[in-house]
Amino acid sequence: MFTQLDQTQENEIEELGLLGKPSPMPVINVPPQVESEYIKPQKEEVLEPFYKFFRDGKSAEDTSDSEDVSEEISMEEEEDKKVSVEYYEPKQGDFVVGVVVSGNEYKLDVNIGADLLGTMLTKEVLPLYEKELDNLLCDFEKNPEEFLMKGKMGIVRNEEALSGGPVAGQPVVEHGTVLFAEVLGRTLSGRPLISTRRLFRRLAWHRVRQIKQLNEPIEVKITEWNTGGLLTRIEGLRAFLPKIELVNRVNNFTELKQNVGRRIFVQITRISEDTNDLILSEKEAWNAKHLKEGTLLEGTVRKIFPYGAQIRIGESNRSGLLHISNITRGEFALVNDVLAIDEKVKVLVVKSMFPDKISLSTAVLESEPGLFLSNRERVFSEASEMAKKYRQKLPAVSTIRKLEHLSDALPFNVEENMYANWKWFKFERDNEPK
Repeated sequence: MFTQLDQTQENEIEELGLLGKPSPMPVINVPPQVESEYIKPQKEEVLEPFYKFFRDGKSAEDTSDSEDVSEEISMEEEEDKKVSVEYYEPKQGDFVVGVVVSGNEYKLDVNIGADLLGTMLTKEVLPLYEKELDNLLCDFEKNPEEFLMKGKMGIVRNEEALSGGPVAGQPVVEHGTVLFAEVLGRTLSGRPLISTRRLFRRLAWHRVRQIKQLNEPIEVKITEWNTGGLLTRIEGLRAFLPKIELVNRVNNFTELKQNVGRRIFVQITRISEDTNDLILSEKEAWNAKHLKEGTLLEGTVRKIFPYGAQIRIGESNRSGLLHISNITRGEFALVNDVLAIDEKVKVLVVKSMFPDKISLSTAVLESEPGLFLSNRERVFSEASEMAKKYRQKLPAVSTIRKLEHLSDALPFNVEENMYANWKWFKFERDNEPK
């Protein structure tokens, strides 16, 4: 039995060897191996070789060296605690104040109190574009009357500052120039990207919204025209006046073009900063100026009806109704007996019973009942005084308006609230008088 078993095992070994594999030796009655469990050494055992440098039994040299190292470490920790530098963290949309420290014809390096200097492209230095700037620069020596008007803001013109241009390799502005800007974001290198132009445009739109909220007519100068209407500038922003909103109707492009250079009063009717829409109306402004109750107007009789007369106001295409009951306090039979076509008259705007209708009166201009029938010239000569008395009898209207709070109101009164990095700067005057 044992011999046959041995031969069988030998044959199997030979067959395995022919396959090119190692021939296993037969193992008989070998006890299984028990894997020894890995025991993680204790922390004390691992650090044992290093403890000798910190024990009392170490040499005097080792002691002095370790003390020096520990003193140096403690001093460095104290210095780290004492020196703690705080920087302004720029965020997109922040208004900042900065000082120009270097630059060239392409960009400026501006210190805004951040860890990295801010970058401003030279095209973003000027507050507004060239055409926008022309409508804001005020030359009081040459044409002050063009800028001293209600609702107009401007920048005093300085020919010396405007005559110089950028030179290749030289900064656009001098070092130390203080600039006010808005943070647009970050450059690829992580530096804050800022713009003075964006800040001024934000302020211009805010100013325009304030003008609209006051709902007062403002005077503008027409600078351009197109097939749809007229173009002008308000606070440097481009504004559009549709031809349908003109007081005088235009019949062709020639009449429309003739309005370029004119100064007219307009009111802002629609604003959209997102789409750069600023729409104006001359009709609304005209109504606010001329159709207020108690306003004295000059007009021309255009048509006569049994119930009154249609009066054309001034040189405009607007007209109002002079009702038969408002012509005079005297007695007469027909309107034709009192008024004639194309006759010039002075009338007073009175309260109308119908909305959007213009109601006129000559009876309130009479100092005596029936004076319009007997002495019309005297009525017209006393018209200003009688109009003043009429306005004095009107109920008092409070001049203090409750204005709605602007959603984007800016704290112009306190700079440190408006500019996010104001506390990182200290401004001092040079050569102050002692």
